[in-house]
Amino acid sequence: MHAKVNILGVNVSNIANNELLDTLAQCIRQKQKIQVCITPVNSVLAAIKDPQVLAVYNNAAFVLCDGMPIKWASSFLNTPIQERITGLDLLPNLVELSAKNNFSFFLLGASPGVGEKLKQTILQQYPNCKVAGIYVPPFMKVFSGVENDKMIAAVNEASPDILLVSLTAPKQDIWIAQNMHLVNAPVQVGIGGAFEVMAGLAKRSPKWMQSAGLEWLFRFLQEPKRLFRRYFIEAPLFIPLIIKQKLKGGRF
Repeated sequence: MHAKVNILGVNVSNIANNELLDTLAQCIRQKQKIQVCITPVNSVLAAIKDPQVLAVYNNAAFVLCDGMPIKWASSFLNTPIQERITGLDLLPNLVELSAKNNFSFFLLGASPGVGEKLKQTILQQYPNCKVAGIYVPPFMKVFSGVENDKMIAAVNEASPDILLVSLTAPKQDIWIAQNMHLVNAPVQVGIGGAFEVMAGLAKRSPKWMQSAGLEWLFRFLQEPKRLFRRYFIEAPLFIPLIIKQKLKGGRF
């Protein structure tokens, strides 16, 4: 077991990247099913509004700190999270882990063509890497029963060691939680928009912006229409809520 930190009711994992990867490798070898969630600020705020989302995160094996505001909040609450682990960092680490250990993985989600481009990029770096399959479901707010069955069947036919789901958070996390018992993959990860970045179809912010907590600004400048509400309407709610939690002695 690893320590977790209460951020507005969401129990966020306090774990280093190397320890996480070692644990995931162990789970694969033992065929132990686990869910990994990557939680930026908007996911934590979604959990406050929706008990279903909160339950998904607090029942997951790992809830990773994706976003400097969450890391800063943990320090403000005197329970500092030791490392920020984003989907953009975790994806290449999982690919490398798979290549070294002969693990296979499945790419589920993202836009049409992204998975194939990512597969090409991966095989250029790791020619022996096992990309067990790719499936891109149609865009739906809620998947129909027929489509859901197709997604599960595609994954189970490939029987990967790692399932990587790119459907945006918290949708991807809800889908994994609801279907985990039906899906034949030990490690199931909601990876967010990392497919596009690793495939070279989208840029990541410079290192100095990541360190300064400005990665959100870089992303906003790339997609202002889509991200305006997230960063300028929803995200500012985070600060007063964290202050309130601090005043309540860290409880929420």
